[in-house]
Amino acid sequence: MLKRLLPPVLLSLLLALLCLPVLAVFASWLQIDRPGWGLLAEMAATVLPDYALTTLALCLAVALGVTVLGSLTACAVTLFDFPGQRTFEWALLLPLAMPAYVVAFAYTDFLQFSGPLQSTLRELTGWQGRLLPDVQSLWGAMLVFTVALYPYVYLLVRSALAERAVHLMEAARLLGAPLSRRLREVALPLARPALAAGVGLALMETLADFGVSSYFGIQTFTAGIYKAWLAMDNRWLAAQLATVLLIIVAVLWSAERAAQQRQRFASGRGARSGSAEAQPARLTGARAALAWWVCALPIALGFGLPVLFMARPLLEGWGQLSWALFWQWSFNSIWLAGLTAALATGLALLLAFGSRQKPQGLQRLATRVVGLGYVVPGAVVVVGLLLPVGWLQDLAPQAVVLVTATSLGLVWAYLVRFSAVALQSLESGYARIPASLDDSARMLGVSGWALLTRVHAPLLKRSAAAAALLVFVDVMKELPATLVLRPFNSDTLAVMAYQLARDERLGEAALPALALVAVGLLPVILLSRTLRSKA
Repeated sequence: MLKRLLPPVLLSLLLALLCLPVLAVFASWLQIDRPGWGLLAEMAATVLPDYALTTLALCLAVALGVTVLGSLTACAVTLFDFPGQRTFEWALLLPLAMPAYVVAFAYTDFLQFSGPLQSTLRELTGWQGRLLPDVQSLWGAMLVFTVALYPYVYLLVRSALAERAVHLMEAARLLGAPLSRRLREVALPLARPALAAGVGLALMETLADFGVSSYFGIQTFTAGIYKAWLAMDNRWLAAQLATVLLIIVAVLWSAERAAQQRQRFASGRGARSGSAEAQPARLTGARAALAWWVCALPIALGFGLPVLFMARPLLEGWGQLSWALFWQWSFNSIWLAGLTAALATGLALLLAFGSRQKPQGLQRLATRVVGLGYVVPGAVVVVGLLLPVGWLQDLAPQAVVLVTATSLGLVWAYLVRFSAVALQSLESGYARIPASLDDSARMLGVSGWALLTRVHAPLLKRSAAAAALLVFVDVMKELPATLVLRPFNSDTLAVMAYQLARDERLGEAALPALALVAVGLLPVILLSRTLRSKA
């Protein structure tokens, strides 16, 4: 049955295509000659410490920031009842719609020396110097990543607390424990595994980012990879930096997976928080106002203010916008995202079905490889794809042209990164289909391809649609791989928003940036509806 769907040869080819970027990065170490080792030693003595220290400082600050914002907001909307609490439950997800580099563009335009805030302050005070520190700095990147990525922590901590925290906190209250002790000894231990998993996801996004670090001039590993490849024209140096970044991300991914496993044991389903005896604590007066501000501030910093800041230059430069170019960028983005979403969803459906029928051997290995793709940063995927292209350039120049001069290489990179998103959604859908249904279908003579198309596919429509939507939005916002691998005259919304902002043309960059925000709202709406239905 499974062999007729995904024969071993096809699975082996799929594994090779998806593993090639990572394998090529590691294989680059085998081809370093003596000058290459000398360059590597020079890099270790000059730029590598700067990359490592900057990346470490950025990660520590982002970890602390998302921990504070995510855990405080999750505790507020889950454990307490105050005016606006139901609105904040979904509104706290809005920063997920904002790509981090769009937030960086918005704050730079508003807070820079020539921006409206400092210009107004100079007029009021008469001071002609700089009144605020430069936002295009390490602290500015820390702020941007914190307000853009805290929803990862908020989502997971909220889910962990919603299972049993309210019920157990009510039991602790009946035993005489004050509120501070209930939070410290009941809520926080329950949320610790989810907190660690959310922080791990936020840090992986931080390490994989290119737009913010490049735009702010921050010397991180991702920015160093592109500088080594494009500016220094040294693919070996780029490969070595990509290896270091990949190892760091692998460590974070392992820690995040371990935290997710612990979270399964920390949460239970035996008690429901919605019973009459276990309701969220009612807040009034100053405490209610404090909870309101705790939830409103991250939304304003991560979504409301960036949208307003980008809307100002958009309206000021409305007459200079080139709508023909905008529709061309939109078309390029939509067809690339649509094609990738269709391919990734189809691939994930076949893999999920194969794993359900025979969860061992090559099928299980293929599923795990696809599942690991999302943690591989876009910079590593780019280097991993271009290295083999360089090796094969003399042997098969026509094949090289197919990868570098068409959208084939770009879609390949997208599939390596985002097939995992579709696979996770479809595996969640399969988890809701009982195995007894398959047994009943086989007893009625339905098996193999018919089982997938006639039984599973109708039940997985919503999961497949959600998978395609998530992949579509991720591809629309992807910047590093698109920036390097796109064919000529195939600019996308993400690429043009970055390039126009880098050229200080923020009025023109605001239109594609806000278009990406509008597209990013789609999965946020889907996620908020899912959370409400579960509640």
